[in-house]
Amino acid sequence: MALSAPSTLISHNRAVNCLAFSLPKHGNLAVNHQQLHSRINFHSFSDPPYVHQSRNGGKFTPSCLAKTVVSDVEVHNSDFTTDAATDDTWSEFAKNVSGEWDGFGADFTIEGKPIELPESVVPEAYREWEVKVYDWQTQCPTLADPVENTMTYKTIKLLPTVGCEADAATRYSIEEKNIGGVDNEVSAFAYHSSGCYTAIWSVADKNLLELEHCLINPRDRESRVRIIQVFRVGGTKFVLQNVRVFCEQWYGPFRNGDQLGGCAIRDSAFASRAATNASDVGGVWKGSNAVASFDSSGDNCLEELKDNGVMKSIRDGSNLILLPKQLWCSLKDSGGETCGEVGWLYDQGYAITSRFCFSSEGKLKEVSIARETTVLEGV
Repeated sequence: MALSAPSTLISHNRAVNCLAFSLPKHGNLAVNHQQLHSRINFHSFSDPPYVHQSRNGGKFTPSCLAKTVVSDVEVHNSDFTTDAATDDTWSEFAKNVSGEWDGFGADFTIEGKPIELPESVVPEAYREWEVKVYDWQTQCPTLADPVENTMTYKTIKLLPTVGCEADAATRYSIEEKNIGGVDNEVSAFAYHSSGCYTAIWSVADKNLLELEHCLINPRDRESRVRIIQVFRVGGTKFVLQNVRVFCEQWYGPFRNGDQLGGCAIRDSAFASRAATNASDVGGVWKGSNAVASFDSSGDNCLEELKDNGVMKSIRDGSNLILLPKQLWCSLKDSGGETCGEVGWLYDQGYAITSRFCFSSEGKLKEVSIARETTVLEGV
């Protein structure tokens, strides 16, 4: 699908496709830059005030093709309140998710250990120095169309370079994904006006299922993480294979990845950094949550995450996969259902989480995104 930039300025956007089915079956480049675009007030969370960037709105009601995939997910608390109509919510989402998102990405084992890049892509100098390389420099140009009810994005991996060789950046791979329209690829997609979303992707030829969680920092709308849990599916059984993490910054309106970030990247490689402390995320948490429910028919592959009040959760720090950048994820079976979570501790005592739940038949039931704070003992 060809991507073309709209005439108006857009900010955060990312692609995901809709579908539903029953399951059968090191170099650190970091240079601080000034903000590249103006911000607008962000009202999705109740506290504190949030600032946002970019402008571009529109109405999007994606059509979903019938393909074989999973269709149910559950999430927890989130401080999201939704007063606008669904069309207005999608328009705001499209504005906040669209743009050029650049950063770094890495794969992790189910124990939370970083996975080295293939030796074939590592510069000879690193091999000679016996420097291990875990991170890809990445681009994620994203465009959500508020009128045509479609969204598309690319994940572009750049070959590692020695030093700050911005002009030498070479693309290693490009993966394009689409949501809605005739090119739809996603099994289920839940979105929030803030630009956060959860997407279910089926890799049918490999019996794999990818759960993608996109979380935007409530205190910095130009910063987000995408955490992708990769599952092998057998019948109704889900087995976690690995976890993929992208830490990204917003660099401006959509340009289809034409401009390489290079030394302009404000972030740096992260995979080999220390993992999150279990004590920081365990315990009792509460906060507002937004929920999207999916029925077993699979007809509603795209759903808005709507305000569902305040929820309390108890997190056992011993059952988490702890990752760098204050991130974590988990997976558990409960009463035949498969449920899981990813989270981002964006400040001490403050987290944004995404949760999902599949039924005992392997159908996605519910997805939720929550903004949580720790609960003091005795409160």
